[in-house]
Amino acid sequence: MANTSTRTLRLLSLLQTHRYWPGSELAERLGVSPRTLRRDIDRLRELGYPVEAQRGVEGGYQLAAGAALPPLVIDDEEAVALAVGLQAAAQGAVEGIAESSVRVLAKVAQVMPLRLRRRVDALRAMTVSVGWGGPARAGVDPGALTAVALACRDSERLRFSYTAANGQQTDRHVEPHRLVCLGRRWYLVAYDLTRHDWRSFRADRLAEPQGTGARFRPRDLPAADAAEFVRAGLDNVPRPYRVEVLVDAPAATVRGRIGRWSTVEEVDAEHCRVRMTADSLDWPTMALGLAGADFRVLDPPELLDQIHNWGARFNRA
Repeated sequence: MANTSTRTLRLLSLLQTHRYWPGSELAERLGVSPRTLRRDIDRLRELGYPVEAQRGVEGGYQLAAGAALPPLVIDDEEAVALAVGLQAAAQGAVEGIAESSVRVLAKVAQVMPLRLRRRVDALRAMTVSVGWGGPARAGVDPGALTAVALACRDSERLRFSYTAANGQQTDRHVEPHRLVCLGRRWYLVAYDLTRHDWRSFRADRLAEPQGTGARFRPRDLPAADAAEFVRAGLDNVPRPYRVEVLVDAPAATVRGRIGRWSTVEEVDAEHCRVRMTADSLDWPTMALGLAGADFRVLDPPELLDQIHNWGARFNRA
């Protein structure tokens, strides 16, 4: 018979695998008596796991939903699937999912055995991700993203190599503040210890991040939040397209739908002005569709042409 702690973890894993276990079958799986099984079930309940029991000859046990999410026990295959899925979600454009995925991925990577990390890396290396629309853009290494996320969480100084837009490569030593997912890109907001100022770094241009082991006391960011800091910096970067649209909907409604990728200004109670900068007109076109309201293009004229072309194509379909 396994020791009590090991058996309890095994019991939890079994309960998470099947919706319902007959008591006799569960006891047989664990190699214990029904009485010992009941004690182990009580131990799980004391730890906060809501285990429901059905009494009688055909009685058994099942793990119910609780008020809070208790720790999960997963096997090797599930751990690999979880890590790969989180990596894919971290590089997606679903609002509210990417940043949460990176936080969870950092937790999983921290405790994952080396043998499982190799399997995750191998699977990722042999998987082709297909993007949509616009120019091809470099992907972000999930391993680098995880290392940066851990440094942000632990307030640990970070060193990495960074390639600027002009191709110049420099070594950076920073105090990482936050990771921001904005406009289908990841950015690191950090205090640059060499330049003595706050900077935002595109994660796809960042390589070989290494924690130094040196902790720091977080500084006050000169902005309301990290996303605002990144957005303000992007507004000063020359881009091929500057989009301005008048939308027939309240600013609060539009801001809730596409405010993450644009600046939304109230015109009156029923109208707002939306501004975006972009490398391609594909994404603004998609975003305006997500706004869920009629709109009028003010600038640029090329966006109006593209919307007409898309509309005609959709009508033909």
